Amino acid sequence: MIELSALTKRYGKFTAVDGLSLTVPRGELFGFLGPNGAGKTTSLRMIAGILRPTSGAVRIAGVDVAVDPTAAKSKLGFIPDRPFIYEKLTGIEFLRFVAGLYDQSGTEVEHRARELLALFDLEEWRDELVESYSHGMRQKLIISSAFVHRPAVIVVDEPMVGLDPKAARILKDLFREYTRRGNTVMMSTHALEVAEAMCDRIGIVQGGKLRALGTMSELRASAAAGTEGLETIFLRLTGENAARELVEVLDA
Repeated sequence: MIELSALTKRYGKFTAVDGLSLTVPRGELFGFLGPNGAGKTTSLRMIAGILRPTSGAVRIAGVDVAVDPTAAKSKLGFIPDRPFIYEKLTGIEFLRFVAGLYDQSGTEVEHRARELLALFDLEEWRDELVESYSHGMRQKLIISSAFVHRPAVIVVDEPMVGLDPKAARILKDLFREYTRRGNTVMMSTHALEVAEAMCDRIGIVQGGKLRALGTMSELRASAAAGTEGLETIFLRLTGENAARELVEVLDA
């Protein structure tokens, strides 16, 4: 459902994403991990069609984002790490607005929007202006907006930020049910325990390049990690030396 072919993004002499090739198939919940500055958010924004790649290609459900961006984006729901919401709209108006961007309206959209608001305990706030929403409520509304047009693919950057434990659990269950029905989720997160528990496969990037890819069992084998968890594997692949240097500095 998501195909990246030699995806590259450069800013002058700096390469943020360096020849990234990756396929996330239908029905998979894929974890996209890496340290700060690894190129995760840049990659997700290119997938969502917000950034134009320097070279390479992105395909969503077989549609090239550069060739037919409207068709590709119609199949995609994007949950950014720093969302923007029109604060002078009410919650229900915002969901109608987003659905309208995909040429969807009417009774079905109204029903779907009400269901999503109820799912995230926003029903009683549906007619209140977004400017009165807390950070967590805004995050719930953005998540709802990504699902309101029934996309085949969800791309999400740090989905749990700002969510209370109940909402985080609801979102996890929603992702699982969504992929069980044959849809696809690509999720970037620093919550390694969440990725380990939820994701079917995990990709680890560093310096804009894919360092490791596979199931937890495959990652353990590639990192010679035995039965260790994802945190140990992640540090071994991306930052164990830095952690050791810190200990040496503190002991000096």
